Amino acid sequence: MKDLIIGIDAGTSIIKAVAFDLEGQQIALASTPNRYETLAGAAIQQDMTENWQDTAKTLRDLADKIPNLANRTAAVAVTGQGDGTWLIDKDGQPVSPAWLWLDGRAATWVETFRQDEKDTRRFSINGCGLAACQQAPQLNWMAQHTPEVIERAVTAMHCKDWLYLKLTGERVTDPSEGCFTFGDFRTRRYSDEVIDLLKLTAHRHLLPEMLDGSQHHHPLTAQAARQTGLLAGTPVCLGFVDIVCTVLGAGLYQKGVARGCTVVGSTGAHTRLASSPDEVTLNDARTGYVMAMPIDGVFAQMQTNLAGTINIDWLLDLLVDVAESFGVRWSRQMLLAQMDDWIDRAAPGQIIYQPYILEAGERGPFLSRYARAGFVGLSSSHQFADLARSVIEGLALACRDCYRIMGVMPAEVCLSGGAAQSSRLREIFGGILGVPIRITGRDQAGAAGAAMMACLALGHDRDMQSCADRWANPLLSPAELPRDDLVHVYDGMYESYLAAREGLAPIWKSMTRPKQKIENITKNTIENTRTRP
Repeated sequence: MKDLIIGIDAGTSIIKAVAFDLEGQQIALASTPNRYETLAGAAIQQDMTENWQDTAKTLRDLADKIPNLANRTAAVAVTGQGDGTWLIDKDGQPVSPAWLWLDGRAATWVETFRQDEKDTRRFSINGCGLAACQQAPQLNWMAQHTPEVIERAVTAMHCKDWLYLKLTGERVTDPSEGCFTFGDFRTRRYSDEVIDLLKLTAHRHLLPEMLDGSQHHHPLTAQAARQTGLLAGTPVCLGFVDIVCTVLGAGLYQKGVARGCTVVGSTGAHTRLASSPDEVTLNDARTGYVMAMPIDGVFAQMQTNLAGTINIDWLLDLLVDVAESFGVRWSRQMLLAQMDDWIDRAAPGQIIYQPYILEAGERGPFLSRYARAGFVGLSSSHQFADLARSVIEGLALACRDCYRIMGVMPAEVCLSGGAAQSSRLREIFGGILGVPIRITGRDQAGAAGAAMMACLALGHDRDMQSCADRWANPLLSPAELPRDDLVHVYDGMYESYLAAREGLAPIWKSMTRPKQKIENITKNTIENTRTRP
């Protein structure tokens, strides 16, 4: 009996294969670390052959956990990390290591291009802010610095496209990823004008056909069957990019409900459902992304904060460091258990925290490589509990900032990620956003979203709403209404947050100095100290 669907989610750090029954119940999970290397010059890349071998191994490991998995598998659906550039030759072999979305080599090209009026026109068609993580800047960098690599390439793919090729032999991508850099979000097709504006017309042939995996599938090849332990001919569906599958699996889609979905993870990802192109709001800063959903005419409009719970990690690691200096061993996990208590001990809205803790700056809802974290409003009466609460408030304020620039605030917001399990965090997010908060009980939302697409492709569901009614919506918690007193406090705080961000922008930039100059100053200071009488 074909009663299982396998969802593959090939993330940046971990490759997961998850088995679900046809009603969306998770049966088993297998995972394998996904290795990549960091090189000089901001290069971050991954061995493509190793990536496929690890994926095949993960599927074999899943079979060890489920008796007769191959015969029970109705379909395999694959999603994975977005952006990046995975180049293959005419024989389907890699021509170089894959460039990941983390790669920063094309940053200067992006900064230069964004100053050109062409980027304004490109954004009006494409709907996605340009960043070094995307394929267009990376291809431009290659064309300038390593032309021999791009000349050997026949197809430019992304991670999940590469895995789909290895599974089925087909060179395709999906509308969410295909349009992300090169397309018109309104038509869900490549835009020759956008490609020309990006100076890539000469490389137009590299772009594969776009395929909607909720409507089409291809059979697993005999070679892939031998490598994965599955049966040749098993239907394989190409999922949309991982963030789209994640918000789909987490419950973003509900017909007639203007729902938002926020992933409170290392990166903060904030997604608003747009039920038509007319509901998409583009901003003057040219930031954020508009991505097709596997539902006709429906889009996921997204803004991301580069640093999400990394801010909490930083704060707690300060305590760990202080404790170690006294010979005391504390763990970050132990301290996390105290966060709700610290929040309870602190009054709301006392300190403004700007959560731009990464040296890379920020890209949502504004773009600045100079942006830095900071506390505004400290006094001698404040204690650590006030700092802890303000960091959580800062994450929620940044979330509101992202939803604000995407248009009308969602009617409700679903939170996912481990941090969302904190009732105090949900209370703060509800007060700052001013809308009901839900959390999802779905553990592996990315793999689930891809598997939901397979349900449609196989005809198990007539449309995505019926699938969501079985797979996603039953796992959403009851709505937690915002507290009126917190809404009142945080509305005023948000205006101060914006004013602080805008006022500090020139100071952030002035604090940036060439590394060598800083090293020279430090060296001179040390030498002066040593020679001081």
